[in-house]
Amino acid sequence: MSPLPASATVSTVLSEELRRDPARPLVTFYDDATGERVELSVATTANWVAKASGLLVDELDVERGDEVLLDLPTHWLTAVWLLACWNVGAVVALPEVPGADPRAVVSGPDRLADHAATYAATAQVVGVSLRPLGGPFAEPLPEGVLDAALAVPGQPDDFVPFDPPTPDDPALRDADDEHTQAALLADADASGERVLTDLTPTSAPGRALLLGALAHGGSAVWVRHPADDGWDARRAPVRAARVGRQPARS
Repeated sequence: MSPLPASATVSTVLSEELRRDPARPLVTFYDDATGERVELSVATTANWVAKASGLLVDELDVERGDEVLLDLPTHWLTAVWLLACWNVGAVVALPEVPGADPRAVVSGPDRLADHAATYAATAQVVGVSLRPLGGPFAEPLPEGVLDAALAVPGQPDDFVPFDPPTPDDPALRDADDEHTQAALLADADASGERVLTDLTPTSAPGRALLLGALAHGGSAVWVRHPADDGWDARRAPVRAARVGRQPARS
């Protein structure tokens, strides 16, 4: 792959890959607890990203430079929401970083009630059920919380930002620093390999894998609730060049 141009943003890289090789597998996801398997090509990923981007901008009033608090685990929809935030020029705020002032909050079920209680008065809270195939929540949501599975599919298939982000725009704040779009792309895994991993896409190594898959022709196979004895057995069938795992908890 050629080096990225200095003008590259996540949005322009996604658009270029959609033009160059739309059928290429980009994100594969397994959940060993449910048996779910999802595979997204560049084109399918771009479609999900466009719809999530439309919801952020047209329904939630997220503008370039606004914060979006993203609290999602290792999941294919985490990759979608990360790319959507960067596609519209939003700054991803992570839940472990204090002082967030989000315009919107996107949360999985585990901490959705807490986020609704904290932010519902000042930000739109969106719940992501993490159910197979991106299905809706089975239980009623806290008042005022949007169900992503109901809100996202109706958005347009194409999204063109009115105020497109630039490489120097802030894209993410974590415990260490504020990262621009250019910095995130510069840190992307440039190996072009297919990687089997349970790393959270919002983590630094997870972001590097996601953006490396997008920008450098690689591919990521994400695993949630991985079976301890399943790594070696899965690596060959999915044609992964290497494995990247979460550090073991002490």
